[in-house]
Amino acid sequence: MKTDTIAAVATAMSNSSIGIIRISGDESIAISDIIYRNKSNERVLKNYKSNTIHYGFVYDGDDIVDEVMVSVLKKPNSFTTEDTVEINCHGGILVINRILDIIIKNGARLAEPGEFTKRAFLNGRIDLSEAEAVMDIISSKNESALKNSVKQLRGSVHRKVSELRKAIIYEIAFIESALDDPEHISLEGYPDKLYKKVNELSGEIENLLATSENGRIIAEGIKTVIVGKPNAGKSSLLNLLVGEEKAIVTDIAGTTRDVLEEDIKINGISLHIIDTAGIRSTEDIIEKIGVERAVSYLQDADLVIYVVDSSVPLDKNDFDIMKMIKDKKSIVLFNKTDLNSEISLDELEKFLNNNVIIIKTSTKENTGIEDLEKAVHKLFFSGKIDLDSEIMITNLRHKESLEEALDGLKLVKESLKADMPEDFYSIDLMNSYLSLGKIIGEEISDDLMNEIFSRFCMGK
Repeated sequence: MKTDTIAAVATAMSNSSIGIIRISGDESIAISDIIYRNKSNERVLKNYKSNTIHYGFVYDGDDIVDEVMVSVLKKPNSFTTEDTVEINCHGGILVINRILDIIIKNGARLAEPGEFTKRAFLNGRIDLSEAEAVMDIISSKNESALKNSVKQLRGSVHRKVSELRKAIIYEIAFIESALDDPEHISLEGYPDKLYKKVNELSGEIENLLATSENGRIIAEGIKTVIVGKPNAGKSSLLNLLVGEEKAIVTDIAGTTRDVLEEDIKINGISLHIIDTAGIRSTEDIIEKIGVERAVSYLQDADLVIYVVDSSVPLDKNDFDIMKMIKDKKSIVLFNKTDLNSEISLDELEKFLNNNVIIIKTSTKENTGIEDLEKAVHKLFFSGKIDLDSEIMITNLRHKESLEEALDGLKLVKESLKADMPEDFYSIDLMNSYLSLGKIIGEEISDDLMNEIFSRFCMGK
């Protein structure tokens, strides 16, 4: 199939030591041959073997534009499976754009976002889950997310989904064959056998879905909100965790009026930390807005860190906060332990959920932070996430397709219990089969495919 030739910058558009312009399509080598000459001033790129790299110069007419290294990748031995040329030039924005302009002037067009990966998918080089893993690798926020994305790129999701689809299509084919040829293929005793198989497949999908929440946390990080009354030490805690003075700290209650957001890593997992305004009853209009935002962020958080000023007695504001965190994963920091305490731990525990972890801290003396890190790991990962597991669902689209597939299998079980005709089983099995196909791109609309690849980088 003849395809037009596309080109784009594959590296960041900023001054750097090197820049790469990628060209892919039927005319990529011919176009490159027009603008590239080797050190002997020869246009011989088309004569080079595949998977080789060569030194030379890019020309615009008779003018030398830059000294370059050019990689030649002939089909099907390239990422897109098309003829591909990559020009490695000096990394100045001006020279990169100049070379890209020359390539387009000589017959290529500017690639759309994600078009190289889209071509790899359409040409059968990778499936859709592997294509999405490419973008996940680029946007990985921590080592665990990167490791999981690499596994998906290497086909972990593809293999499992294909295995499930193969098992489902076998049952569909058997039912259809038996209905077409009842004289030679008997369905006697088959409903019991099918129920057992569907139960097994449902369990496998449920196991995959069970990883999705942890997968989201690994991919996106733990949404963490620091709450407490004004002047409890929230901003000091943020500064300690980040390792620099990000928040203004004073003895004046209500210094923080708006939210501050920072990303940190604990044991390879990202925490997206939000320091909020102190929660208290106030008539100050600006502070009241800050308090409302704090409550909103608390409700949406994966983890709440509630900082309690142990040097002052508990009051209505504390009790309001404790009600709000009742059903949340929470860590309570019994802070300012360097001062005389006006609250006992026993008193505090009376008002808290039994599952809440309480840690003594002093942000002034930098104590208790190591215990906080251990508590985060315990709450989210102890016995719950196997970071070395083969498959972890991190993509919302994959999760939704798995849920659809599971719903189809549940309908099959209901039909079996109700002793419905066999063609009912076949219909719902096929719906599950098609839902799983969406994950790997076997069953996907052009609009959805275009939407997925539009999120990619221009040169990827």
